[in-house]
Amino acid sequence: MKRVLLCWLAGWLMFVPPALAGDRSDPADSPAWQQTRVALFSDRPITDGGKHLVLEAPYRAADPAVVPIAIRTDFGDGPGRELRRAWLIIDKNPSPVAASFTFEPGSGVVDMETRVRVEEYTWMRAIAELADGSLYMSTRYVKASGGCSAPAGKDPAKAAANLGRMRLRVLGDEARDGLTGAQLMISHPNESGMAMNQVTRLYPRPHFVRLVKVSYRGKPLLRAEVNFSISENPNFRFHFHTPEGTVREGGGELAAEVVDTDDLRFETSVHFGAG
Repeated sequence: MKRVLLCWLAGWLMFVPPALAGDRSDPADSPAWQQTRVALFSDRPITDGGKHLVLEAPYRAADPAVVPIAIRTDFGDGPGRELRRAWLIIDKNPSPVAASFTFEPGSGVVDMETRVRVEEYTWMRAIAELADGSLYMSTRYVKASGGCSAPAGKDPAKAAANLGRMRLRVLGDEARDGLTGAQLMISHPNESGMAMNQVTRLYPRPHFVRLVKVSYRGKPLLRAEVNFSISENPNFRFHFHTPEGTVREGGGELAAEVVDTDDLRFETSVHFGAG
């Protein structure tokens, strides 16, 4: 009986889906990550983010086309410790580098939230580069599948009519000293080109937001190069330091510019504070 059970267990393990097997693997062993790592960082050392860099993502996503994620940073105020770049990498997505964020010196951006598509069970990574050139990484395993090839959630005609409409708002919360929260919402189908039209049986051409730029008082805060891994109707939230330290003492114009793969440009702005 023992031999029969062992043979049965061995046979079952042979047919464990790769996604389930990957659930127990070391994130460093991901073949997709190994290729992306070399392409982006060559042989530069990458330190575990620990408490300084945290990637938040659900272990099992309710909707693979709208998976909420957040990148939180706290590297202190020492020399060279300012956040300059961050990457969001989804190993098994068709285009693994979902987003690349660049933060201007003095912008004080400390976190970023958005929603992404996930095509299959995968490791997800947030990587931060500081002003001194050091790299840190945080990982999460996410169980979701079919997000990139899922049909659009909105009516195509309505999506086309609302294309490029944006809302930029100041959240008004200063959970950390001297920080201002902001949210940018973009009406855009962010079409991956992988979702078959069930009527025509054809695949639409890819059409998605590729660049987001945000400035405050005319000075750049952040630049995000993104792809169709970002969900339909992209939504970004972030916190940044106002030059005066608080909204009440300062204020000014927060502006956003968005460019999509058709080179269509959309702009919006909002004035807040006492300035």
